[in-house]
Amino acid sequence: MTPSATAAAPWPAVATRPPERPGRTARRAMRARAAIATAATPQGGTVLATLRSDPPLTLRRTGPGRVHLVSTAAGPLGGDVLELDVEVAAGTVLELHSVAATLVLPGAGGPSRMVVTARVGPGGVLRFTPEPTILAAGCDHRLEVRLSLAATASVLWREELVFGRHGEPPGRCEAGFDAVVDGVPLLRQRLAVGDPAVEASPAVYGSARCVGSTLLAGPAFPPPEGRPGEAAVAEGVAVLPLAGPGVLVSALADDAAELRRRLLWGEALATGRDRARPPRPTGGPGTAAGNAAEPTPNA
Repeated sequence: MTPSATAAAPWPAVATRPPERPGRTARRAMRARAAIATAATPQGGTVLATLRSDPPLTLRRTGPGRVHLVSTAAGPLGGDVLELDVEVAAGTVLELHSVAATLVLPGAGGPSRMVVTARVGPGGVLRFTPEPTILAAGCDHRLEVRLSLAATASVLWREELVFGRHGEPPGRCEAGFDAVVDGVPLLRQRLAVGDPAVEASPAVYGSARCVGSTLLAGPAFPPPEGRPGEAAVAEGVAVLPLAGPGVLVSALADDAAELRRRLLWGEALATGRDRARPPRPTGGPGTAAGNAAEPTPNA
């Protein structure tokens, strides 16, 4: 089921750490804030004007306008507060990836928190495609994204959550995504993982172990010519045009590899690059269930 867009709600404050038992050394929660900012060259290219790491958020330039996020410490753990600020200047392009998945671990300091704030100027393009976030058993995590786009800015923003490591139940996570274009709300959605009230219903995640979404917005990611605003649904994935200038691809899967394949298929369909093979239905290729679930891309 696609997570529904709802009104924004204030995030709960990170809980204070309870006192440690005598004889134990208290772990000190980490607070880190890293930043990336681009600037335009006189020739119209992109340079990195700011690349500030703050472990465990370590940033590495891996190409022109390309940065990889490297985690140089375990976590986040309970009580950690990590922040990443991204500023894409007018007319510049930034690709932001990560070298490995993020493993969120439990800790005695209350919920961990990751906040990503991104601003994209006129004509700027941001591609944000990190590796998945894995919610280890016992963790309690808050993930918040604040995305602000100029009227002519573009973004491809992909997020993937994995419900625990192999053979374990997931921890708790509350994820929020708030995107605005020229000050007007484009997408506001909330997602809860590990909440018994949510997961008791087979209509939410069912047997899936992963959930993810991709937001595509702006002139760099136009809809297919001849069929703008067209929705599509296949096994475990939905491509839904938004009321504003954008498309949301949402997917569920049993594993991270299948989740990525479904999201990529939806991204290709949303931008007209829809020659990829549709996601395989649970009924299997050639079965009645399979044939019913496979959409036929329009030429």
